[in-house]
Amino acid sequence: MSPGTLYVVSTPIGNLKDISFRALEILNQVDLIAAEDTRHTEILLKRHEIGKRMISYHEHNEVNRAPQLVDFLEAGDSIALVCNAGTPTISDPGYRVIKLAADRGIPIVPVPGPSALLAALVMSGLPTDRFLFEGFLPRKKGRTSRLQSLASFDGTVIIYESPQRIVDTLNDVCTHFGNRQMVLCREITKKFETILRGTVQDVITRVEERPPKGECVLVIGKGGLS
Repeated sequence: MSPGTLYVVSTPIGNLKDISFRALEILNQVDLIAAEDTRHTEILLKRHEIGKRMISYHEHNEVNRAPQLVDFLEAGDSIALVCNAGTPTISDPGYRVIKLAADRGIPIVPVPGPSALLAALVMSGLPTDRFLFEGFLPRKKGRTSRLQSLASFDGTVIIYESPQRIVDTLNDVCTHFGNRQMVLCREITKKFETILRGTVQDVITRVEERPPKGECVLVIGKGGLS
C-alpha cells in the first residue's frame, strides 16, 4: 500500500477570506485534519462548509501525536496539517511530524499562503533584501545574548511578541539596538489592524499611551537607517 500525503496547509492569519482555493480543495479531500486547536479550525471549516474529521496537534502533545499521525499516513490516509493562523512550523507546532514523515519517505506537500512575518515585512517600508526572523525571544535565559546577536545583524529583524510583554520587549530592543527605525504591526488583516511607524522610542511612547491587544510583529531596521 502506498503511503498517504502530508499536506502542510497555510490558513488565514485573521481575515477568513485569505484562504486559497487550493487550500480549500486540499482540506476537502484529505482523510484527516491535524489542527493546533480543533475549536479554532472548526470556525474556518464551517465558514466553507467543510466537514472533516480533526485531531489535535499542538506543542503539548506533538511528541506523542507525531508518530500516531505518521502511522495514519503509512496506512494510506492523507492528512492536512494546519495551525491556528498562518503557516505551520513558523513559531507554531509541526516540525516533529514533518521531520518524522520525511525520515519515513512519506510525501510532503506545502500549500503556501498567509504568513504574519511576511505580511509585516512587506508593509513595513524597511529593506527586504536581507532579513532575519527571530520569532519569540527567550523569556529569561539567553535573552540578553540573543538581543545582542540580533542587534549586530546587517539587515531587517522580525520579532513576534505578545501584548502582555510588548513594552518590556520594546525597551529591551531600544537598549540593545538603539533608537532605530521600526514598525509595529498588530491584528494584521483583521478589523482593528494597527501599524505604528517611527523610531523605537516613538513606538514605545505610543504603545504606553494605548497598550495593544492581540499578537504583535516588530520589524526593526538595521543600524544607520534614516
